[in-house]
Amino acid sequence: MARTLHERFSGPFVKVVLGIIGVIFGGFFGIQQYFNPRSETYVATVNGHEISQDEFRDRYNNYRAQTQRMMGAQFDAQSFDTPERKRELLDQMVNEQLLLQANDKLGVVVPVSAIQEEIMGIPAFQVDGKFSPDQYRLLLAAQRKSPEEFESSVSQDIALRQLTSQIAMSSLVSAADVDTYLRLRDQTRDFWFVKLPKPDAGAPIADADIAAYYKAHADQYMTPEEVSLDYVELDAAKMPEVAKPDDAALKQMYDEQKSKFVSAEQREASHILIAVGKNADAAAQKAALAKAEGIEKELKAGKDFATLAKADSDDLGSKAQGGDLGWLEKGVTDPAFEAALFAMKKGDVSDPVKSDDGYHIIWLRDVHPQAVRTFDDVKNELAKKYVDEQREHQFSDVSGKLTDAIYQDPTSLAPAAKALGLTVQKTALFSRLGGAGIAANPAVVKAAFSNNVLAEGNTSDPIELGTDHIVVARVDQHVKPEPKPLDSVREQIRATLTEQQVAKTAKERAEAMLDRLRKGEALDKVAAELKLAPVEEKGIGRAAANLEKPLVDAVFAMPPPATGKTEPGMVALNGDVYALFQLDAVKDGDPSKLDPRTREAAMNQLRQGVGYEAMTGFLDSLRKAAKIEIAENRLN
Repeated sequence: MARTLHERFSGPFVKVVLGIIGVIFGGFFGIQQYFNPRSETYVATVNGHEISQDEFRDRYNNYRAQTQRMMGAQFDAQSFDTPERKRELLDQMVNEQLLLQANDKLGVVVPVSAIQEEIMGIPAFQVDGKFSPDQYRLLLAAQRKSPEEFESSVSQDIALRQLTSQIAMSSLVSAADVDTYLRLRDQTRDFWFVKLPKPDAGAPIADADIAAYYKAHADQYMTPEEVSLDYVELDAAKMPEVAKPDDAALKQMYDEQKSKFVSAEQREASHILIAVGKNADAAAQKAALAKAEGIEKELKAGKDFATLAKADSDDLGSKAQGGDLGWLEKGVTDPAFEAALFAMKKGDVSDPVKSDDGYHIIWLRDVHPQAVRTFDDVKNELAKKYVDEQREHQFSDVSGKLTDAIYQDPTSLAPAAKALGLTVQKTALFSRLGGAGIAANPAVVKAAFSNNVLAEGNTSDPIELGTDHIVVARVDQHVKPEPKPLDSVREQIRATLTEQQVAKTAKERAEAMLDRLRKGEALDKVAAELKLAPVEEKGIGRAAANLEKPLVDAVFAMPPPATGKTEPGMVALNGDVYALFQLDAVKDGDPSKLDPRTREAAMNQLRQGVGYEAMTGFLDSLRKAAKIEIAENRLN
C-alpha cells in the first residue's frame, strides 16, 4: 500500500510548498505564560515533533466548546473533563502528526486551487452568499490569527483528507467479496423466544444487612466536601474605554505595517515534467531533453496541454489534473522553474527548463499582479487593531501588578484589590462538581481543590476564564466531608440491596432455564412453568425494527444450527429482564436477486469498511515505526 501511495502522490515536483486556509480558531493563552514564565514543555513528541501544552489546550478547549454548543443545557462539565477523553484527543493529534509526516515522505502537495476553493466555501467568510476578503480579514483579526497561521492549519487539514481518502480508494473489493458481504448482510434467521419478566423482590432486607453494607461502603455515604472562595476578577471587557486613535496614529501604523497589506504577485501555471535525476549520465540527460523538446513542438503545433500532460508528464502529483499546479508565488518552487515562470507572459509556453527534477515545459495560464490595499481600505481595520492592542496593554499592565501584589502577600487578596481599585468578591459553597458563577468553570474548581490553594491556604495562580479575563482566588470556607447518619441513608441502602437481590435472582433463573434447554428440553415446556408462551419469528434480518436490538444481535451471534437441530441462547435486556431463544434456521442472502444499483451501493459500503480498516492498519504501522513519547502529567 505504501508503494502505491508513493507512486500516486510523489513526483519530482515535490518541492512546491503551497500556503493554505483551514478553519481552526484557538483560544488565547499567552497571558498565563506571562504570569508563569517557564521553559518549553510538551504533552507528546512524535518522531521529534513536539505537540505543546498550548496546542493541546487550544484543541481541547475548541472541542469542549463545540460539544457544549451542541448539547446546550445537557452538557455536563464534570463527566466531559476526564483523563480518558483528554488522552483520546491527544491520540488523535498524534495520529494526525503521523499522517502529516507520512505526507511529507510521500510528497503529497495541496494545489492552490483546492486551497482557494476551501476558504471561499467557508460560510463565515461569505457576505450574501459570496466570499468577502474583508470579512475574511476581520474574522481572522478577531480571532488573533494571522493569514499564515490560518492557511497553514487548512493546508494540513486538506493534506490529511487527501491521504486518508487515497488510502481508502486504494482498497480493492472484488465481486466475490461483494457476494460474501451480501450473503451475510441480507441473511435471515428463524427463531423462537420468550421474555422472562423481572422477578419480584425476595425476602425483606434485614436491618443487619443494611448496617453491614453501610459499614463496608461508608465512603459512598459521605457529605460532599465543599469550599467557598474569595476572588478578584479582572476582565478587559469591563475596563475603562480606550481612547480612539486619530488619523495620524493610524497612518503611522499603516506605514510601519505596509508590507502586510501587499498581496504578492501570483501566477497560475501548468507543467509537463520529463524526469531525469541530477546525477544522471549524459545519455539520459540528452534523451530527456529530446523528449521534452518533442512535446514542446507538439504544443506549438496546437496539441492540448492538459492532454499531453496526462499522457507524458512524470509528475504524478499534477499529472491527473492535466499538469495544473494552481497559483504560485515567488519562493515556493525550484529557483530555475521560478525564474522561467516569472519571466513569461500570460499564455506563453516555455522552452524546456532544467531543474534538479528534470525538464519542465511550463504554461503560464494567468497572472494576478501584486496588489496593495490603500490606507482608506484598511483604516477601520487598523483602528480596531489599535484599540485592541491598547486594551491588551492596559490589561497586561493591571494583571501584572495584580500578580506582583499577590506574590508579595499570597495569604490575602485585600491588599492587592485595594491597591488596584478592584473588589474582593465571594462565591457560595460548592463541591468538586462545581457550582454557580465562576465556580461553574472547571479550571476554577480544579484550582479551588488543589493542594496549593486548599491545603496550603495560598492564593491561586491567575485562572483564565476567557480571552483577557482572569480571576485569582483563595479559600474562604472549607467544609470537610463527613459520614451521613445511617438512618438518613437506610432506605437508600435498602433499595440498593433489593435491586441487587432482584438482579441476582433474574440472572440465576435465566441461566438455570438455559441449562435445561441445552440439555434438550423444549423451550415451550420450560417457559410454561412461568405461564409464558414463546413467540415465533421467521425471516428476521439484522436490522429488524420490531424486536429489541440486544435480542437480534444475540440471535445473529449464534452459529448456524446443525441440520435438524436447534441452538439455544440467552440475552440480558433492560431492567433485569432476560430473553431465552431457540435458533431454528439460517438462510443466507441471495446476491443474484439484486439489481445493479443496489449491488453498486453495497460495493461502495463494503469499500468504505475495507478502506477504514486499511486506514486503521496504516496508522498502526506508522505508530509501531514511530518514536512517540507521551507526558501524561501535562494533560491537565
